[in-house]
Amino acid sequence: MSTYNSIAWLPLCAGLTGIGLVISWFVFRRRGFGSGLRTVAWSLLPLAAYLTGSIEMFWKIGTAIGNFAAHLVLSPKVWSGVGVAALAAVLFVVSGPAKRRRRRRRGQPDAADEAAATSPGAQRPAVPEKAAANGAGRKQLEPTPSRAAKSAKSPEPDDDMREIEEILRRRGIN
Repeated sequence: MSTYNSIAWLPLCAGLTGIGLVISWFVFRRRGFGSGLRTVAWSLLPLAAYLTGSIEMFWKIGTAIGNFAAHLVLSPKVWSGVGVAALAAVLFVVSGPAKRRRRRRRGQPDAADEAAATSPGAQRPAVPEKAAANGAGRKQLEPTPSRAAKSAKSPEPDDDMREIEEILRRRGIN
């Protein structure tokens, strides 16, 4: 006889539902109608599981998870498999930088370098080509305005905004 069949499920589920309904009465009085109704709903679930026959399904799921966990914890074969999977993950992570380093030694650009070189916003050299050819790379560059100075200036209104402002002025709306 299996363990599932040796348990008296009707008294167990009815008892859990009864205890839950008593608790829900206290919750009604203490926390209000909404919380009490939610507690009643939770209280009715064990009886509903028994009446629909899903208790056996939950039992089988629970025993399968328990057997898997016990097998995982106690089996050296499983732990060696976990170790091999961890080693594979480490090798995958290490292979990326090693592959890039090997390409750089050969002088081949890797995918990240190629993408940066072909992108429209690729970095430009700090010294213009003519200045570098003439040896005038030390030419004084004009200072660029800082972000704060740029944001302090009021932006010029767009043409669309000008049109909207003109329409509003004609209608007498300021």
